[in-house]
Amino acid sequence: DFTEMMRALGYPRLISMENFRAPNFTLVSEVLLWLVKRYEPDADIPPDVETEQDRVFFIKAVAQFMATKANIKLNTKKLYQADGHAVKELLKITSVLYEAMNTKWVESAALGEEDSSKFKFDLGSKIADLKAARQLASAITSKGAALYDLLGKEVELREARTEAIARPLEINEAEKMMKVAIKSVLEEVQKTKDMLNNVALEEANLEAKIEKRKLELERSQKRLQTLQSVRPAFMDEYEKIEEQLQKQYSIYIEKFHNLTYMEHLLDDHRRAEQEMFE
Repeated sequence: DFTEMMRALGYPRLISMENFRAPNFTLVSEVLLWLVKRYEPDADIPPDVETEQDRVFFIKAVAQFMATKANIKLNTKKLYQADGHAVKELLKITSVLYEAMNTKWVESAALGEEDSSKFKFDLGSKIADLKAARQLASAITSKGAALYDLLGKEVELREARTEAIARPLEINEAEKMMKVAIKSVLEEVQKTKDMLNNVALEEANLEAKIEKRKLELERSQKRLQTLQSVRPAFMDEYEKIEEQLQKQYSIYIEKFHNLTYMEHLLDDHRRAEQEMFE
């Protein structure tokens, strides 16, 4: 059962077959990416599935990865449907991982505690060799695929090679081609020299601009220091007026408090007269 295998493998979410009654590409892509990372944590699979083009690229990348790394052939059309048909394709990957996990459990149970600890120690000491072996296996697979493609083109290439070897060598044509190649190389060299000269000229211009900005900054700093050291005009009169204002404000506060107090006494007096009159 797909859901039971996913639960046993440690998938963090609870899923059921009801999730795949209707197309659910988001869930399918999430499960695929999780399974790929479970198989190889360093796998480089783009997780973007927002647009149709991104989804097609994602499915192709996963199918190519599983075909080269695990020799599992997936039906990309069924995966793209993201429904019950996609579960059958997902089951191909989960079955391999589930069987590997069960095999590992059986081997671990058969080993004694001492042998198990020794095995773990040896495995930890050989982790660098395991990574190197995995990289070499991946390189061998990719080189083998490239070699297979090249061998498939050998029939056409053999005819072209035989025709080229049988054709008599024309010195004039070869000399003409060499002159064209030399001219092209010289043009590239001249372009490179021009670019280097332009870089040197731009560097000189930038240095001149930097020096100019430094001089402007120094002048601005000196002007700022001068302005900070000079006492503004009418500052004495301003300070005198500010002092008088402070005194007037203190007088105002005192009179305001007195007025408030007198009004309070007047209200009390009127209230007492009203009570006597009543």
